Amino acid sequence: MADPAAVSVVIPAFNEGDAIGEVVRALAAIAGWREIVVVDDGSADDTAARAAAAGARVVRHPYNKGNGAAVKTGIRQTAGEFVLLLDADGQHQPADARRLVDRLGDYDLVVGSRSRAAQAGIARAMGNALLNGLASFLTEREIPDLTSGMRAARRDCLVEFLPLLPNGFSTPTTTTLAFIKAGYNVAFEPIEVRARVGRSKIRLSRDGVKFLLIVMRVVTIFSPMRVFLPVAAVAFVAGGGYGLWTVLATHKIANGAVLLLLFSVLVFLVGLVSEQVAALRPDGRR
Repeated sequence: MADPAAVSVVIPAFNEGDAIGEVVRALAAIAGWREIVVVDDGSADDTAARAAAAGARVVRHPYNKGNGAAVKTGIRQTAGEFVLLLDADGQHQPADARRLVDRLGDYDLVVGSRSRAAQAGIARAMGNALLNGLASFLTEREIPDLTSGMRAARRDCLVEFLPLLPNGFSTPTTTTLAFIKAGYNVAFEPIEVRARVGRSKIRLSRDGVKFLLIVMRVVTIFSPMRVFLPVAAVAFVAGGGYGLWTVLATHKIANGAVLLLLFSVLVFLVGLVSEQVAALRPDGRR
């Protein structure tokens, strides 16, 4: 169990003036955190002023860099042994923050796992379910909520993965996958969320492909064969089946079958080399 006095709270915020003050005050009321840091990511409204008035330490970006850049700035600015990350839109409940922090120590990362009913819209819920399923397959670990913005972690572990975090979305996706694939202890704690204040800045049509690419990129860094081997296997089976059919039907193998078989071998060899390179990745733990 982590002492709240050792926990730095980081809240990335962009044009969240309507909600940020209440978020900071509610968090300050439930525990004696080491600090509450609000990173104002180039907001055009009074986000910074309201956060400061509520008692937070405000770090400002001169222009909008993205949610991930704000998270990285916040982590670098903190001094606590642990870091609690949450969104500035009022969705997350302070009582849940304490439950996440209470599990630190036994775990290096504790993710607030939302129920499917709590996720906004059918399309968003379906998209998250697809990402959760893909990430679970690639990491060989059940992941009930890959994109939750509420999470608590050891600061030194987060610092290890700062180079992997994108400046935009999605820092939650990257940290969850990186912690699991690096062998850290990861737990998922059920949380309840409220309707956010204002409109979400994530668009499924625009950001869905980005999330998918992030999943593939992070897993490829740590376990390349989880990506390359299924592709090689599908190509090999397709090429072998097509080649066998053409041999039986025409007594010669089709060029397409040969290409599929060669492609499968090439993908497998690339995956094998990538797996060796991944094994040489330096361990950032002290």
